[in-house]
Amino acid sequence: MKKLLILMMALGFLASCDDFLAEEPRSEMSVDQFFSYPSHAYNAVNVLYRTGAPTFYSSGVYGGSRAMLGGYISGLFDNDYKGQEVHVQHSQNLTLTGDNLAGYFDGAWDACYLAISRANLAVANIAETPDLTDSEIKQLEAEARFFRAFNYYYLVKTFGDVPLILDAYNSLDNLYVERTPVAQVYNQIIDDLKYAVDQGGLDNLPMPANDFRVSKATAATLLADVYLNISGYPVQNNSYAEAATAARQVINSGNFSLIAHGATESESAYNVMRLSDVEDEYIYSIEYDASISENYWQPAICYPNSATAWGIFKYSITNNAYKPMPELLWIYDDEKDLRIQEKQFFHSSLTYMDGDEEVTKTFEISPYLWHNDEALFETGKNNKDMVVYRYAEVLLIAAEAIAQSEGVTSEAIGYLADVRARAYWQTDRSDIVAELTGLSVDEFVKEVWKERLRELSLEYRIWADVQRTHMFPVTNEANKGEVTFDNVVGHTTVWGKTLAEKHLLFPISENERQRNPNLTQNSGY
Repeated sequence: MKKLLILMMALGFLASCDDFLAEEPRSEMSVDQFFSYPSHAYNAVNVLYRTGAPTFYSSGVYGGSRAMLGGYISGLFDNDYKGQEVHVQHSQNLTLTGDNLAGYFDGAWDACYLAISRANLAVANIAETPDLTDSEIKQLEAEARFFRAFNYYYLVKTFGDVPLILDAYNSLDNLYVERTPVAQVYNQIIDDLKYAVDQGGLDNLPMPANDFRVSKATAATLLADVYLNISGYPVQNNSYAEAATAARQVINSGNFSLIAHGATESESAYNVMRLSDVEDEYIYSIEYDASISENYWQPAICYPNSATAWGIFKYSITNNAYKPMPELLWIYDDEKDLRIQEKQFFHSSLTYMDGDEEVTKTFEISPYLWHNDEALFETGKNNKDMVVYRYAEVLLIAAEAIAQSEGVTSEAIGYLADVRARAYWQTDRSDIVAELTGLSVDEFVKEVWKERLRELSLEYRIWADVQRTHMFPVTNEANKGEVTFDNVVGHTTVWGKTLAEKHLLFPISENERQRNPNLTQNSGY
């Protein structure tokens, strides 16, 4: 009897515990509940600005940012801390696999699909949200579609075929989605961006003038970039005319311009880029605020790790996480090109006061475009935005696309000359136009590729251009500023490693393949 009583008391206690622990959720919402007010729809879109591919531009002090991986595999950039950063080692040695970098590639894959899932949810529910105006519905859906496209664009360039998921998850059904062919993924990217451009009702403005929200120009620029890429490898679907059309939508708006030089080299356009977040050249920027969400370590990677010992920085560590190799720096003519001069794109010295003594330190050439005096020497907080697309790139996309679809016209020449003339600040633009006039399409396009290398060297385009062109830039110290192109397959990097076809895509994480048995691995891995 005692045993039965004890058992009944125990069961009663457990039941009371269950009642006590069974709380009614008060902070959770179903999808139907969440999209009940306009603010919910705005929140669903706002989170996309900080999810997935946009976060890949924020740098850690040791490992750099995910956007830097292509620079590492090209061999044209190094990292002072690569001894502990295995993704840098494996990229430079071309030994990366889905096993030895499983966690690294997991991070990229998972972040992008989280963003895509959130975008799918937004696209599916924005139109049903009460009290949104028609224009708000179109605008918010356009922004959500832009970010879905932006994340798929990263995935398809990085991994090739990837699962194409467009429906919001409402159950655990159909979790193991197979990979979708690259061309089909690109078709969806284009559909989303065309909606944003043509139906979103977005203003065709620089991002800073659009309250730092995605604009029509932002979507059109990404669309132009996508068309340019699918015209090359691996899709090889000639879409140069479409790329030119999309780029012209930005150019012909009249709302964008290249930043002009000031009176001195310290007031150059490139130093304005370094310091200012509100220029008409900026088409897509990732916005930061030191009090809310800061790009903390970016200034600290403007110095070598040895600079930590100087004791002058507000950062505890410095590290040249994206150190340009000499072969990269040789793309610049050091007599004509302002970008390679000290304290423009790069720097190699710092002068400061130590008490009453002026001290000058010299070091290996490091990026200067991310240098932030206030963050480095006063606050240890960096609120400088990261620019993803600039008007200069739109001009270069247009120049290449027009040449490939219409020939080497005066319009194409003019766009390339605009970018080059700003860099060759002591050369008359008319002289540059004269040099470009009369070139064949192939010769002119290669001049555009060279200018992309120089202008976008710190904007992570190098490997993407190698992927789409299958051509690798070759330089030499004796002829600085001269660039030739070698077939990427069979090219030997500065680290003595030979690039193969498989290296044009990265391996899919074996962790992902274990979670989804329908995922195949990229060829060669």
